[in-house]
Amino acid sequence: MIAYLQGKVADATPLSAIIDVNGVGYAVMVPVTTAEKLPAVGQEVRIWTVAVYREDSASLYGFASTEERDFFRLLMEKVSGIGPKTAISILSKLSVPMLTQTIANGDVALLSKCPGIGKKTAERLIVELKDKVGAIGVPSQTVVATGTTSQAPTASTTITDAVSALMALGYKAETADKSVSKAASKLGDSASTEELIRAALN
Repeated sequence: MIAYLQGKVADATPLSAIIDVNGVGYAVMVPVTTAEKLPAVGQEVRIWTVAVYREDSASLYGFASTEERDFFRLLMEKVSGIGPKTAISILSKLSVPMLTQTIANGDVALLSKCPGIGKKTAERLIVELKDKVGAIGVPSQTVVATGTTSQAPTASTTITDAVSALMALGYKAETADKSVSKAASKLGDSASTEELIRAALN
């Protein structure tokens, strides 16, 4: 089992990356939220992985944090009808803090906007995960250009608070989530809610 890859970014697209580990290139499928955090080509990176095996294929999925990786596993293992591609699409649409809040709030309408998720699947997802999302609500190790890890015990709360503030200002949930996520990527895990809001508004 491959727990993570540490090497240099050889190539990257919004939904995939090739990580060069000592001369071996690993093709990894990633959500947009992870692709946005990858360093430039040629720079060192560590991404957390999940291997998915099928009768006729084997695929490797990569994530910027153990939190994203665990949510990916949760979606596939606990919600019937959701496979790896749909799980990646969901994580590409909404960040984990936003997903956690959406599930906790029972927001079927917002979840239904994720690619591959209809109303019935969204309802089933909420029922299956509502009592489980709290266990992975705090991000731990996140990807950085040096290949080391950083601790972010309060990042989930500050991101969620910043998103809620933008929504109170009239922003749509998806727009607020993406703006705050980009701000968090630039400012780092130590950014306060106020700093995230200011950066997102700019």
